[in-house]
Amino acid sequence: MEGLEISEVFLSVVKKESYSYRWDSTYFLKEFIFSPLENTQTDLIENLFNIKSGSTPRDRDAELKEGVILLKTNDIRNNVLKDKGDSFFYIDTYTNSRMKATQLKPNDVLINIVGATTDVIGRVSFVSDSFPKANITQAMSLMRAKQQSVLPHYLFCFLLSKYGNMQVRRFARPTGQYNMNHSELGCFEIPLLSIDFQNELTRLISNNNQLDIKSKQVYNQAENLLLETLGLENFQPSKEPVNVKTFSDSFGSSGRLDAEYYQVKYDNLEEAIIKYSNYSTIGNIRTDNFRGLQPEYVEDGELDVINSKHILENTLDYGNFEKTSIAYWESQKRARVFKGDILTYTTGANIGRTQVYLIENKALASNHVNILRLKEGYNSFYVGFVMNSIIGRMQTEKFSAGSAQAELYPKDIDQFIIPFCSDANQSKIMEQIEESFKLKRQSEHLLEVAKTAVEMAIEQDEETAIAFINDNMN
Repeated sequence: MEGLEISEVFLSVVKKESYSYRWDSTYFLKEFIFSPLENTQTDLIENLFNIKSGSTPRDRDAELKEGVILLKTNDIRNNVLKDKGDSFFYIDTYTNSRMKATQLKPNDVLINIVGATTDVIGRVSFVSDSFPKANITQAMSLMRAKQQSVLPHYLFCFLLSKYGNMQVRRFARPTGQYNMNHSELGCFEIPLLSIDFQNELTRLISNNNQLDIKSKQVYNQAENLLLETLGLENFQPSKEPVNVKTFSDSFGSSGRLDAEYYQVKYDNLEEAIIKYSNYSTIGNIRTDNFRGLQPEYVEDGELDVINSKHILENTLDYGNFEKTSIAYWESQKRARVFKGDILTYTTGANIGRTQVYLIENKALASNHVNILRLKEGYNSFYVGFVMNSIIGRMQTEKFSAGSAQAELYPKDIDQFIIPFCSDANQSKIMEQIEESFKLKRQSEHLLEVAKTAVEMAIEQDEETAIAFINDNMN
């Protein structure tokens, strides 16, 4: 009987909980029935917010690249949704009009109500006023304030906290995959904290938003500087659909027969690089170039795993890495990731995205992430940045063309041509990249402060939590 946990619950309490039709023992674990919320004035989410879930249209077009964003569970990342990005799924305006009830508005709070693990279900996002037109699938719900006694910024921060997550873990039903319904979500208890404290959280979310916007602006400035210093700021690749090649200049040297590989625009890029800069192929400047390995995931593991989905447009998604056992560090040496490694998304929709790993923490890369290391004297931050720019993305497009499933292999990456500007300009670009990363980390830090402050207000008092916020605003 060692390790067995027993909770004694009165029948009256079980009946009180009967709205959820839950009689299973996990629903009545001690951590759920004896929480600090027991001694706090609370209300139910359904009394404070309208709750709606979306739908997944049958006639959606997976190739649509513009229109109205249709958010999926993978887009909900415990984050503030701010801008368009390039990884969203789209629906047309007619389909969106048929889904009128779930067209998003600023200050909506979104939560995944379906997920393969308890790390997916319960993830939340906040819709900022800069986020484009969007809608949601049936795998998530939106919560929209009925009145102003509980602000949506506070609801978002509360659901990020351990007390929000605790209720997700309690209500999520493991039926093949975890899921919750509206009744269960509506019965989440939220402490009734003062409006002054809630306004402090609103300030944090606003500052998070501004820092993130500034981070992206600085990153774009770095990319503009790169193109200017290479003489490529006005580069316009040809749209000519026909290119004539001799056998020796085509299959004889490349082994490729697909017409897409030989488009004129790729020749234009190569000619521009050769004309305006010193350059080298990656194969000549690297020491290592290989894909990671697929680990066995461990929900509460100590070792980070970087998947392709964690390679974002301007950074890595450090806060949402998967986990595995530390034992895999020894058994999967080829998949090890170290600070300064260049990581590339190699399979699927966002193929070619590249970011440099910027922290010291031990991590492994999965089998759809390429790991690139350079010879001494070459700046991995600069090379990774070039690979993530239009210069690298066009070469990704070239080398991955012609297959049903987009793939970028290490042998393809070896053929990338990297132009090098002066050391002084490389330093300027690196300074901007580092500043962008710093702003991004500050932005993420403020969300962590908000979450912790909510927990402190519940466990201690609001004055202590506000003091904590003021001490951690920078």
